[in-house]
Amino acid sequence: MTPAEIAPKDRLIVALDLPSVDAAEAMIAKLGDSVSFYKIGYQLAYAGGLPLIGKLADRGKKVFADLKMHDIGNTVRRGVESVAKLGATFVTVHAYPQTMKGAVEGRGSAGLKILAVTVLTSYNDDDLHAAGYRLSVSELVEARAQQAQVIGVDGLVSSPEEVGALRKIVGHQMSLVTPGIRPAGAASGDQKRIMTPGRAITAGADYLVVGRPVVEAADPKAVADAIHAEIAKALG
Repeated sequence: MTPAEIAPKDRLIVALDLPSVDAAEAMIAKLGDSVSFYKIGYQLAYAGGLPLIGKLADRGKKVFADLKMHDIGNTVRRGVESVAKLGATFVTVHAYPQTMKGAVEGRGSAGLKILAVTVLTSYNDDDLHAAGYRLSVSELVEARAQQAQVIGVDGLVSSPEEVGALRKIVGHQMSLVTPGIRPAGAASGDQKRIMTPGRAITAGADYLVVGRPVVEAADPKAVADAIHAEIAKALG
C-alpha cells in the first residue's frame, strides 16, 4: 500500500495500554468514531485482550497486535499462524533474520501484515552497547531494515528519528510505523527518540502509534482529533 492509499484517519494508531478489557472497552467508547485503528500490546493481551482483536475487526476497526515475537523460527511461524486467525491487521516480531523468516512463513497467504521492530524507541546508543551491540542505533536500524526487505517483511517499526533514512532504503515498498510520538507539550515518559505527529509524517512515517498522551488525557477524543488535524496538515 502506497502512502496515498492510506486513509488519513487510519494513520493514527491508539495504543490500548490498559490493565483490563473493561478499561479498553471504556476507552474505545470514549474515542468513538474518532479512532479507526488500535494497538493491543503485552499489558492488555495478557489481561485477556486477544479476543478483543476479533471484536474490533467485526466493528470495522483495524488492530495492530504488538506482540513483538522473538523465538526460534518454527515457534514464531506457528505463533503468527495463530494470530492470522484473530483478524489483526498488523503483528510485530523482532527484526532478527530467523524470526522474520518464521513470521513470513507463518503469514502465508493471510492478509496479516508482518512488522519488524528494528530498535526499541526507549533505547539509545549507550543502551545498545550495554546489551552487547557494537553498532549505533542508526546503523543497527538500517542493517535490520535491509534484512527485512530481502526476507519479505511488510513493514518496519522504528523511532521517527530513523524514518527518513529508512524511506531511502525501502522506498514505499514497506510501511513505516512509528511509536515514540508525543504531541507538543506532552511528557516524553520512558521514550528517548521522539517526535511530534506532524514532524513524523513529514519525515515519511505512514502510521503513528500514540498511547499515553491519548489514553491518559482528560479528554482522549479531543487529543485524538487534534492529532488527526496535525496529520492532515502535514500531509498538505
